[in-house]
Amino acid sequence: MNHILHVVGARPNFVKAAPVLRAVRECGMRQTLVHTGQHYDHNMSDVFFSQLEIPEPDVNLEVGSGSHASQTAEIMRRFEAVVLERKPDLVLVYGDVNSTVAAALVCSKLLVQVGHVEAGLRSFDRTMPEEINRIVTDQLSDILFTPSQDGDANLLHEGVSRDRIHFVGNVMIDSLIRLLPATKSCAQNGLPEGFALVTLHRPSNVDDEERLREILECLTSVSEKLNIIFPVHPRTRRRIAEFGMNTDRLLLFDPLPFIEFLSLQSRAAVVITDSGGIQEETTYLGVPCLTMRTNTERPITVTVGTNILIGDDRERLIAEVRNILDGNAKKGVPPPLWDGHAGERIANILQQM
Repeated sequence: MNHILHVVGARPNFVKAAPVLRAVRECGMRQTLVHTGQHYDHNMSDVFFSQLEIPEPDVNLEVGSGSHASQTAEIMRRFEAVVLERKPDLVLVYGDVNSTVAAALVCSKLLVQVGHVEAGLRSFDRTMPEEINRIVTDQLSDILFTPSQDGDANLLHEGVSRDRIHFVGNVMIDSLIRLLPATKSCAQNGLPEGFALVTLHRPSNVDDEERLREILECLTSVSEKLNIIFPVHPRTRRRIAEFGMNTDRLLLFDPLPFIEFLSLQSRAAVVITDSGGIQEETTYLGVPCLTMRTNTERPITVTVGTNILIGDDRERLIAEVRNILDGNAKKGVPPPLWDGHAGERIANILQQM
């Protein structure tokens, strides 16, 4: 491979792409970075590039927000011209966002090879837009880089040939390990010593008024035992305002840069979330994680990690927080190859092709 083109569009992509960009550069291969602009405000994009030391994108498609269909279509329309102009040998896509599947579709039509970083993950819940993106991207990809061995098994079950699958480990953990020392100097003035860290953004949790109200009431109950720090996703903040919900007992923040958020994760007594990536990060950090979902595309965080699926069981959430405060938190270990070298493995495979 002489020319690798990377496609990123949302915060999780940036965290995953950073170690691969660094490793590919060190291998001496030419590379191009395309930012679709799927996440476009400062907290969601620019500051992540700075902290992760990602170079300025060569191309920014500036797509912005929209429905799944309109956003995916617009990325495809704008990205096609970039591929035709830049003529990469291979396009690397990351994770499961709309930018990922849009770029894979364009490349498959143009007969340009696609590599999928974080391939093979499955929630087996097709009501999740990300699940559709994962399935389609994996079927279109020529090279599939998996973060855990369950990903290999899923791909083989779906008919992907073994020679296209490469178990390389988790690139998100590469970024975590590299930046964890920087969290020691983060100022946390005014924040409580013992706290639960909360993130919520999935439509199933925040778009339904009754469901969101139940979650916030549950968090308010938890706040009687543990302070709640809640960096609020823009989508969630809009819904809280729209539904006129009371958050007086919760410490609300704007979305945080990666290092500041990682600092909070590492210090939290428990993390309550519906995010996929945070399930992985807490497993590596050894921090208890309670996931407000009935399923996960990262089951290894449950089987060997610190993650517990809570679903919509309010009583169980409160009971698990009590267990944690009583010193009975679930223990876990980092899965195989979550060692900070996944990006290097990917670059070495590309260099040999």
